Amino acid sequence: MKPRWAKVLVLLLASSAHAAQDSSPDDQLVRVDESEAALLEILEDVGAGRLPTAVDKAERLIQQNPKFRLAQLVHADLLMAQDRPMNTFGGAFADNNGGVPALLEEARRRLEHKQSDSRLSPGSLPDQLLHVSESQRHVVVVDASLSRLYLFANNGNQLLLLSDSYVSVGKRGMQKVREGDQRSPIGVYFVTTRLDPRDLSDFYGPAALPINYPNEWDRRLGRTGYGIWFHGVPSDTYSRAPFVSDGCLTLSNSDMEFLSNTVEPESTPVVIADRVNWVASKQLIRQREVLFEQLEQWRQDWESRDIDRYARHYSKSFHNGAYDYVRWLRHKRRVAGQKEFIKIGLDDISIFRYPGERELLVVSFDQDYRSSNFNIRSRKRQYWRRDSDGVWRIVYENRARFLPIHFRGIPYSARAGGKKWNYR
Repeated sequence: MKPRWAKVLVLLLASSAHAAQDSSPDDQLVRVDESEAALLEILEDVGAGRLPTAVDKAERLIQQNPKFRLAQLVHADLLMAQDRPMNTFGGAFADNNGGVPALLEEARRRLEHKQSDSRLSPGSLPDQLLHVSESQRHVVVVDASLSRLYLFANNGNQLLLLSDSYVSVGKRGMQKVREGDQRSPIGVYFVTTRLDPRDLSDFYGPAALPINYPNEWDRRLGRTGYGIWFHGVPSDTYSRAPFVSDGCLTLSNSDMEFLSNTVEPESTPVVIADRVNWVASKQLIRQREVLFEQLEQWRQDWESRDIDRYARHYSKSFHNGAYDYVRWLRHKRRVAGQKEFIKIGLDDISIFRYPGERELLVVSFDQDYRSSNFNIRSRKRQYWRRDSDGVWRIVYENRARFLPIHFRGIPYSARAGGKKWNYR
């Protein structure tokens, strides 16, 4: 007979179930955490009424990973359920249940991810990944709604899912707005550096990767704060609750080490979304083609030195931190009048749909600018927004660069100590 709390697990499984797909995780070599896989097998055994099997598996799991609090709770519940009826999940911890709701939420998210099979559809990708440039060998995508981090490898022709990890976010959820609000940011970011593990306290685990919050869009919107990291957990911990940090994103130590050893600082994009929508890659290809055509038209119109043609690609709400649309247009007319020719080369282009915003894209590329009196090559970043008339227009444009706080900022939780950090 199932313990009564098993109904909670059955409901969790049923509420998050989707139509089965034709493929399975075994179709591709995806790194998954062994402890999580074992726990999910146990919960499925409980839901199916295979309690002796679930007990045996739970005992083996906590022997292998005694730091896994959720597994400890499930094991304790299973043992207690053999002696007396239990009505609630976590009943074995009833005398000290302050953390049980957080563990229940962790279980729900792990189970919901297990049943969310859309990512397993052949050729399916997050719709934020419109085009990853050749220099971006890896890309990180976080789905906060499922507490998941997906790490993709870019082989030039397609994106391959390398790892699928549980991740925790800020205590107050997502969409960071100001310093100390204990929220994690939503947006498109980049890993800026890899911290020296020798400088990390036990609290941050074996590795940490800062990202460039606040980025250009955050600063335009007046968002404050800094020191957002991916980092591990204390040595006596396997995983933390879904909402636990002051804004950083935390992984198990084994997952964090794998992430840190895989990604490339300064080039790896990080897409952090409240929810990820997986779509067929063919759909992304069609959208990408349209955007590349528009980018090429922008390039040609700039080369024409016809500022009216060029300006049609810019929104009236354009602002680059120094010029608004009117001042920018005046500046461009003056510069173009001093040129006999302009030649623009674009390469290493990336295009990401910006999460948490209405119809916003972030476009980055290497720009080779040559003219009759000035030449420069630089990395450029633009933000394009679809206006009410359906046309994509540029709302921000400037050189892509990192600020000192993107490298030297430390998490809000660590600032009181005044510690100095080394970077590599």
